[in-house]
Amino acid sequence: MKREPVTEESSCRSDAEISSNCRAHLPEIVKHIVRGCEEKKCYHHIAYEPIPSRESVIQIVEGMRDILFPGYFSRSRLDPVNLEYTLGQSVSVLYDMLAEQICRSIRHDCFRYDNVCVRCEEQGQETALSLFRSVPEIQEMLAADVSAAYDGDPAARSHDEIIFSYPGIFAIMVYRVAHRLFELKIPLLPRIMTEYAHSITGIDIHPGAEIGLRFVIDHGTGVVIGETTEIGNDVRVYQGVTLGALSLPKDAGERLRGKKRHPTIEDDVIIYSGATILGGDTVIGRRSVIGGNVWITESIPPDTRVLMEPPKLLYR
Repeated sequence: MKREPVTEESSCRSDAEISSNCRAHLPEIVKHIVRGCEEKKCYHHIAYEPIPSRESVIQIVEGMRDILFPGYFSRSRLDPVNLEYTLGQSVSVLYDMLAEQICRSIRHDCFRYDNVCVRCEEQGQETALSLFRSVPEIQEMLAADVSAAYDGDPAARSHDEIIFSYPGIFAIMVYRVAHRLFELKIPLLPRIMTEYAHSITGIDIHPGAEIGLRFVIDHGTGVVIGETTEIGNDVRVYQGVTLGALSLPKDAGERLRGKKRHPTIEDDVIIYSGATILGGDTVIGRRSVIGGNVWITESIPPDTRVLMEPPKLLYR
């Protein structure tokens, strides 16, 4: 049998026919997906009230960095003449964004969990104002964190270098903003903020942790600080440190939510890379030094050095 030659025109017609036949199945597939949502076979937020926007929260984080470190991350020139005007514009824009996202977070809880109305719009505005009133205090804490990082790191050439490039400072900055919102009992937003910093830096700090002044995370990748961790002043931790909870049962979400599960680190403690410290009853006494790669589940008295015995090396 003689075959007709395949021309470019016939190939295009064949492709178009295949595409139209495949696309004809899409409406039925969409109906199947919708039925799954209606039957509650998946988590979804299909409602007339909008849920908080992760993209907007990220914009708020980046905008807060501009305000907390004026002039470092601004796209336009900032000088004494235009400082008040430029800062005023930034605060005004961020205030509107933050108030809206706070309102969305609170209203989301009201509808989803059938909570008593707490005047979401008004609370969003008041909470945003409260956060901005805290900016000078947060700036002072961050200045102490930057100074501590510089004082303890001979590789740092300037405070500017630390602010611009150290992932630990970025993670701590985001934590301090998120922690303030956490204290104000705002749902969702604090965790979105710190998980954004986690995705950028590899440093996971829960916004509920209590962290004192002059806190330093050196290098930073792989650091985990759990929700009920308490950290004093002048504490330094290195990469890969975990301040976590002991093994949890499957129903830990209900049984242990809100209870102390993570360790307490007192003042002037140094924790070297790879150390794991677990448990809500575990206290690391002040001025102690925790060596690399150790595993601690019991309290350590003050002025203690905890070191792992050197491993035996084999040379072949």
